[in-house]
Amino acid sequence: MKILIHPTYFPTIAHFIAIAKTEYVVWEMEDNFVKQTYRNRAYIYGANGKLSLNIPVIHSQKNRQNYKNVKVFNGEKWQIQHWKSLESAYRTSPFFEFYEDELKPLFFEETDTLLAFNLKCFKVICDCLQLEVETSITSTFEKNADGVLDLRHLVNAKDNTLQHVKPYTQVFENKYGFIPNLSILDVLCNEGPNALNYLESQTISTQ
Repeated sequence: MKILIHPTYFPTIAHFIAIAKTEYVVWEMEDNFVKQTYRNRAYIYGANGKLSLNIPVIHSQKNRQNYKNVKVFNGEKWQIQHWKSLESAYRTSPFFEFYEDELKPLFFEETDTLLAFNLKCFKVICDCLQLEVETSITSTFEKNADGVLDLRHLVNAKDNTLQHVKPYTQVFENKYGFIPNLSILDVLCNEGPNALNYLESQTISTQ
């Protein structure tokens, strides 16, 4: 079954559970950019709990802006800040050093558009997971998509849909307990080569 999803910044675990269970991903490319979504946001587990990493974007003067046209604002050196946050959060995790050389270049090469950067992040994560997924893109926006499992709702960072996933060991869980549905980076750094097996063994709500 094909799934229809939005390209997001280091997708959530729910996103990657869905991706790991399919052989074909259709990227939604014709929607409008919406604030407070995972399009430009990822959550990791820091020393003080759940930490949001936000990519600053240049907002259009128009009321609506197509997602694929959204440009990243690079004046704040956000990439270096995000990398330092990742190092602080996961340096002591079992597998951060194992993937460091693949992840680090993403934060030291200036990027132009948000969509292109998110797709680049996705490719790197798939390489780390050794996950092969066939992809295609939409050419028009369809509110009701036919022939695919529509999981575009997973992009909403305020979606309260509970994802019942099995806990795994997290670096700071002794302080704040298990935090579900963080960025895929959390599973990758903590589970390493077992991450894909973990994702394939989980289920999520499709509503």
